[in-house]
Amino acid sequence: MKPLSLRPFIPRPALRRKVDFNRHYAVQAPGAPTLQVFNRHTKYLQKERAAKDVESSRKVDYLKDEVAVRLSERLLDIKRHFPRVLDVGANACNIAKALTIPDPDPSTPSSPPIASRISHLTAADSSPTLLHRDASLPFNSSISMTREVLNDEEYLPYEAETFDAVLSSLSLHWINDLPSLLSQVNHVLKPDSPFIAAMFGGDTLFELRTSLQLADLERRGGVSPHVSPLADVRDIGGLLGKAGFKMLTVDVDDIIVDYPSTFALMADLQAMGESNAVLGRELGGLRRDVLLANDAIYRALHGNNNDDDDDDDDDDDDEKGSLPATFRVIYMIGWKEGPDQPKPLERGSAQVNIKDILEGSGGGGGDGKENS
Repeated sequence: MKPLSLRPFIPRPALRRKVDFNRHYAVQAPGAPTLQVFNRHTKYLQKERAAKDVESSRKVDYLKDEVAVRLSERLLDIKRHFPRVLDVGANACNIAKALTIPDPDPSTPSSPPIASRISHLTAADSSPTLLHRDASLPFNSSISMTREVLNDEEYLPYEAETFDAVLSSLSLHWINDLPSLLSQVNHVLKPDSPFIAAMFGGDTLFELRTSLQLADLERRGGVSPHVSPLADVRDIGGLLGKAGFKMLTVDVDDIIVDYPSTFALMADLQAMGESNAVLGRELGGLRRDVLLANDAIYRALHGNNNDDDDDDDDDDDDEKGSLPATFRVIYMIGWKEGPDQPKPLERGSAQVNIKDILEGSGGGGGDGKENS
């Protein structure tokens, strides 16, 4: 007996039905790819939460105020008036406050505030609570200023050639697409106008970074990112050049702050709104055993232990047992190209060979010849 076949019971159209398999591919959107490192919404929430505690937030402004003063002093070297100035990532308007400090020029006994050379300042930030935190303080009456809340500091909603200068203090280190933002800054600047900024970079908080990594390895057997990655000073010049800036100046300044413990350091970072905002970071706080191990490792590797017998008597006793934290600040100045801007000579147009100058002034008796 033949085996029973189901073919007679299946409709003929079903037997001839054609099945198509389509394979779909992911396609990169037009434009340069953007590497997302930071969670911008998390950073917004951190700044909002920190600014709501007004007194604590003001107490930890020592770093932002100091860097804002040092950045503002660079305007003293530019002998011109600025009708419109933009402050990108203004935080609590630290730059505006620094611009109103009297006698800013140390070479002049009595000099007007730098704000007298600025007709109007636009302070822009994505955190409305932080931006308006100090709106009632006296310095606001000493400068013409407008506060504008941005959807995101990575996108500047301004027309081309709007501002005579753009400033930014301790905000750019949270930007994901820094090349794009620098290009936008160049776009909103008028020709032959400066961009002056300061950002954390390089070895900022290297002590905390290394101690947390060792504490993670010891207690958990692995490493998790607890400190945000930062740009290196060697990359800044290239980024400014690619954005179209000319006559570049980049320098570095290390600010070392002593703390009684790692817990005080991390509490200040949280009150500043500078907590970790890296994508993929672990949610929730650090485990207690990791925090205790971190404090011990930090103290052993980087602590100010002044127990040597050769120490001078004038050493500050307050530094004994404290923990130093290094904040590396990268200052940058770039100028938008303009028709009347000084330009370097063409390559090969020099009339004096530097080799002849070096040989004529080096070693021997000044004639560049060695004694036999």
